Amino acid sequence: MDNQSQSFASHAKFDPSFHFFVLPVLLINVIVIIVQLFRTPTVLGAWLMLTSIALFLFAGRTRSYATHLQDRIIRIEERVRMQAILPEPLRARIGEVTDDQFVGLRFASDAELPALTQRALDEKLTRKDIKKAVTSWRPDNSRV
Repeated sequence: MDNQSQSFASHAKFDPSFHFFVLPVLLINVIVIIVQLFRTPTVLGAWLMLTSIALFLFAGRTRSYATHLQDRIIRIEERVRMQAILPEPLRARIGEVTDDQFVGLRFASDAELPALTQRALDEKLTRKDIKKAVTSWRPDNSRV
């Protein structure tokens, strides 16, 4: 995706091999094993069911760990960016910005960052509200 085409409507990132192959296969595996276990209850079937559920949960948690780590990195990057861009009265309030707000504000251009940060703090905007309010989108093509 090129930088000009990213917007609120198009910024979500899907990894086709993960979202459209790995997760569906693991979910179908859980369902097949549960059906088989009810048809023919065995200790091995119960073990396979437990293992298949564990694999499905493992895949989801692995993805979650990556996105949570990236959110922490975004928080650090945005704090540094805000220190350089925000005017002093607003710079003093950086500590009030929530992690969720940092993640949303990363899409705001440098020109609109001060006003949007002020709004986010005063109106307690969510990540989604902030992203919807961005008028000059600063793309993030590195999101996991």
